[in-house]
Amino acid sequence: MKTLLCVLAALLLITGCESQTRNDTPNNTADSADQDNTAGSANQDNTAGSADQDNAEAPVPEPEETGLSIHVKKEQIHEGSLLLIDREHAVPPGGEGEPAVNLYEHKELRKGFGLLDNTVRLSPDLTEKFAKMVVDAAKVGIDHFLISSGYRDEAEQNKLHKEMGDDRAMPAGHSEHNLGLSLDIGSSLEEMSEAPEGKWLAENAWKYGFIQRYPEDKTAITGIMYEPWHFRYVGLPHSAVMKEQDLTLEQYLAELKEHSISTTSGGRAYEIYYYPISADGNIQVPVTGSCEIDGNNEDGVIVTVDTGPEGGAK
Repeated sequence: MKTLLCVLAALLLITGCESQTRNDTPNNTADSADQDNTAGSANQDNTAGSADQDNAEAPVPEPEETGLSIHVKKEQIHEGSLLLIDREHAVPPGGEGEPAVNLYEHKELRKGFGLLDNTVRLSPDLTEKFAKMVVDAAKVGIDHFLISSGYRDEAEQNKLHKEMGDDRAMPAGHSEHNLGLSLDIGSSLEEMSEAPEGKWLAENAWKYGFIQRYPEDKTAITGIMYEPWHFRYVGLPHSAVMKEQDLTLEQYLAELKEHSISTTSGGRAYEIYYYPISADGNIQVPVTGSCEIDGNNEDGVIVTVDTGPEGGAK
């Protein structure tokens, strides 16, 4: 089109020049002028036709769809490691995940830590993740960890709630301990707020997918008093983002509703998105790669896409 307009503009300019010449030369006849106009008109027609042919030979390509099309079920809102559990959001039916085992009876799972008593239960998978963390801490001389509480069923939580009251314990079904992704970690040396173990965890737990769930300066957001012993597994790269931006789980999930997040972890690049879900169906993710889906236990899912090595092409 730009080519056609340029050609027409040039022809109009030439025609104008010819008209001026005819006015200045009275000996030109009307027949001659008609011939010139006819020739000019023919040239315009030919030029326009040539421009149209050029445009026809170079059609604009259709945009190609990129990214991932993922089928999501509504029930996935209540599955995964990012579920928000609080007074308004209960542990969903079956949300406990892998069954917990008695760690006192499974000595093979106890690596680098002790137990407060012989009733502590935790899933083997979460126990292994915790053990990897404390084994690494021992390499720098931090080695007095113990687990004081892990998974609790609703009967145990109900008993604790009655004993401690609503201000200090969540009602049954609304505690992260009922979910199976949290544990209370202690030190055999002193209180966790002062112990080397507590300080090391506060700085390093995110590297292993854990977060300090109820920080001292976020009680107004979490609605829970400061608990330096309570750690929750959310997984990487989420724990890295929360640590870097100083976010609680509540704040992190809220921020994802506002915008997607790009981050790196372990030499890999990630794109993280929130999608509201009201029924089973497909969602279109704008990037490609391997992905994980976690529900927020409220109204949607978090899609985490590993787009490849850090610094590589996406």
